[in-house]
Amino acid sequence: MSPNESCSQSREGEIRRVTVVGMLVNVVLTALKLAAGIIGNSQAVVADAVHSFSDLATDLAVLVGMRFWSAPADDEHPHGHGRIETMVAAIIGVALGAAGVGIGYQGIVTIDEPHAEAPGMIALAAAVLSIVSKEWLYRWTVSVGRKVKSQAVLANAWHHRSDAMSSLPAAVAVGVAALWPALAVVDHVGAVVVAGFILHAAWKITSPALGQLIDGGAPAPVRAEISAIVLATPGVRLVHAIRTRYVGSGLQIDLHIQVDPEMSVREGHDISEEVKRRLIGDGPEVLDAIVHLEPYEPAEADASEPLPLGASDAGEQS
Repeated sequence: MSPNESCSQSREGEIRRVTVVGMLVNVVLTALKLAAGIIGNSQAVVADAVHSFSDLATDLAVLVGMRFWSAPADDEHPHGHGRIETMVAAIIGVALGAAGVGIGYQGIVTIDEPHAEAPGMIALAAAVLSIVSKEWLYRWTVSVGRKVKSQAVLANAWHHRSDAMSSLPAAVAVGVAALWPALAVVDHVGAVVVAGFILHAAWKITSPALGQLIDGGAPAPVRAEISAIVLATPGVRLVHAIRTRYVGSGLQIDLHIQVDPEMSVREGHDISEEVKRRLIGDGPEVLDAIVHLEPYEPAEADASEPLPLGASDAGEQS
């Protein structure tokens, strides 16, 4: 087994483990909160149980999607299947946004509805258990997501936290309504506030995922890091026309380097291979790099310098 295959299997194992545990926790919490909400007469906790049930869909999306985005490149998908991971992250972001809209809408339209009976403490216990367990699950999942650099796992982590956040107003509402029934309106107000936090998290997940799906490139600091690595390679006189695209959590790069025009083809090829090796080994999560070789011409190099701010481009780009 090659080192890359071993690393890939280790990554898949960590993703599968944290996702399966999250799915089991969601099943248990859904059942507990549904029963506690019914027995304890809490509409907020019953609604929170439905939200926990929706988390199962994103867990399944990660487990199923991982089987596809981990597949190696083939003739029909020469760049691999990493975009499926980005697509799963976008789906989770949209699902999270829908949950936020639903929670906020429900809080607004029912704000004037009185509670027929004060909720019981069993409902409060279920809500508190949900907050603690889902916050723990969030911290573990986000740690794994950052370690394996998976957008989908990070998105799922935020879905766990959204469940903890949605349980918070439920817990507050149950506690306040049990002690002061006339103040049960805090349930609805709290739900609207939490919905705003959930929508913010959904936007942070969905926006970069959609940007990558439409071939958005790496940000300026990442491009500057790529340029510095290339220019530090012996024999490279100039680098330009750097193009990047994300495939899953990694980057594919296409760039041009200029070298001494008097060197042999073999020497130029060796330099381009060294550039590729350094980018994949030391670059910012680089999956592959295509290096175009050109002769260095000082006059052309001067012409390729960036124009002053506000100036228009003149001439053709190489």
